Amino acid sequence: MIADNDLKELLIKSKTIAIVGCSRDPKKAAHSVPKYLNEQGYEIIPVNPFADEILGIKVRKSLSEIEKPIDIVNIFRPSDECLQVVKESIELRPRAIWMQLGIENEEAAKLAENHGICVVENKCIYIEHKRLINNNKY
Repeated sequence: MIADNDLKELLIKSKTIAIVGCSRDPKKAAHSVPKYLNEQGYEIIPVNPFADEILGIKVRKSLSEIEKPIDIVNIFRPSDECLQVVKESIELRPRAIWMQLGIENEEAAKLAENHGICVVENKCIYIEHKRLINNNKY
């Protein structure tokens, strides 16, 4: 379990977040959370094989299409798909893999940690950002 101080530092130092499973549907958290992160000044890179643009941002079909440094790979996919996402993430050398609330995968977490990548599981990046960083603004 990652400590609050480490989470806060991760969120403060990170600038670029790849959102795997980013959604075009404004009713889904996989849309509203990236929108919030974008509004907070993070550069988000939506990853979705079925979309061309989300939130006015060009979508990558896979992580392998990203050609710039990524700080966090934020996963909005089922737990059983996380291992594949982590395998694809390793080449990008993100600071962290962040599995959203309700998403956990022990094998994926171990693989990431074995490659020196911090892992956050079963936590919403929106909730944690508001709690640790943006709590005085609302």
